[in-house]
Order: sequence, then structure tokens, then C-alpha cells
Amino acid sequence: MRIARFTSGGSDPRFGVVEGAPGEEEILVVSGDPLFSPLNPTGERVPLVDARLLAPVIPRSKVLGVGRNYAAHAAELGNEVPAEPLVFTVPNTSVAGPGDPLVIPAWAGEELHYEGELAIVIRRICKDVPQERVAEVVYGYTIANDITARTLQEKDKQWWRAKGADGFTPLGPWIETDLDPADLRIETRRVTGEDVEVVQDGRTSLMVHDIPAIVAHLSSAMTLLPGDVIMTGTPAGVGPVRAGQRVEVEIEGIGTLSTTFTAPE
Repeated sequence: MRIARFTSGGSDPRFGVVEGAPGEEEILVVSGDPLFSPLNPTGERVPLVDARLLAPVIPRSKVLGVGRNYAAHAAELGNEVPAEPLVFTVPNTSVAGPGDPLVIPAWAGEELHYEGELAIVIRRICKDVPQERVAEVVYGYTIANDITARTLQEKDKQWWRAKGADGFTPLGPWIETDLDPADLRIETRRVTGEDVEVVQDGRTSLMVHDIPAIVAHLSSAMTLLPGDVIMTGTPAGVGPVRAGQRVEVEIEGIGTLSTTFTAPE
């Protein structure tokens, strides 16, 4: 099931279930937030083409990321593979929606990188979750682009602005609740005008630490809350993006997340 958050016709943000074949999708509107209330269809349907998709979840608590979770990506940046998940946090103010433009901050430098990733959305309050029960606390999966100001990542050491600036965590296009994440293809494309370049082509089966290991590790130290988002790491192929380009992250079984980069005024 694909759970979307959207607006249409000037409405306040609403939630719905995306149904239908590609090109013919409709959003079946539901009342309330499905993370916190039972799924209750209102009967209203909105053509997907008439809706503006928003970030499918705005974490009320936290966004967590896992670094160097693909060996080839760690190697391309000259890093060792960590023995346990390398975890960082970014604020919920960094979250943006599918299609939202990102104005490149003047302080970001020339090495602003895309990082296409699978992201976990947590279903319920949990702590000390054993690996064999992780599926019980996962609501679903979405796509993230863990945008990173690479020069500042090295300079600052703490990644508060290199990864946590406003708009640096696009999420979308929706949450897929019925998905086996064990071996999904992740493809990232950098688009310049009519030129489309595949820059990342990996599979989730290549994660160093898989999803059960990640959630168990995180929940051993902190309580996870409904709507928390966990980015699971990026495959090899990260690289710079400049104003005027678009980055598309496509994950098998979910869809495509698109972000356009613009210059500051």
C-alpha cells in the first residue's frame, strides 16, 4: 500500500492511498494521519496528476542516518567500513518533499553531493528491539536523498549543517507499507537538460548492516517513536550536483524521488 501526503486545490495537507496503474493513479483520501489513527477512507478520490505530493512524513522526533553502510561507497571516499552502524542525526527541518526545489546555500561550496537511499519509517514507540522483531515496528519504506555538503562534512566534523541544513533531506514520493527491503535496486540519475546520467546503481542486499541490525542497534540506545525516519546508507557513485540539474532517485517497489537544484538569488 502506498501512503501519500498531499495537497490539492489549495487544501491543507491530507493523507491518502495511491491506487491505480502507472499514468492512471488516484489518491483515495483518508481521514487523519494513518500513522496515528486507523485507515479510514472518506470516499473522495483525487487524480494523482492534480495533487501536489509532500514529504510523506514529517518526523515529530528525529531523522537518523547510517553512514558508510555500503563497502564500495566507503572505499570511494577513502574510509573504512565501520564494525557497527555509523549513526548521525539531522533535524526534522531538513525534510523536504518530492519535487521541492533546493536552493543551494552559498556556504555549501562546490562539493554538494547527492546520496540516494532507502529510508525506514517507524510504526510505534519501541526500545531494545531484537533483530527478529524489527518488522513489527516498521511502518514502511520511502526514498531519501541524503544531500551532503562534502567539504563542510570534512571541515566541521559534526555534520549538523553538511547534512542537516534546510531542505537537505528530501523524502518521497510516498510510503510503501508492503515491501521486502532485502534486495531492492537503487538507481540515482543526474539530469542536465536532456542529458540523463545514471550515477548510482546498487542493491540493498549490499548493505554492510541490514535493516534488522540497524533498527536493533539504534533502539538499544534510544527510544524510537512513530514517524521517526532512518536513512540506511547510500551505494557507491556519489558526486556533485550544481544549479540547474535535477537528481532522481528510483528504488524498486517504491517509485522515484526527484529534486531540482537552483542557485541562490
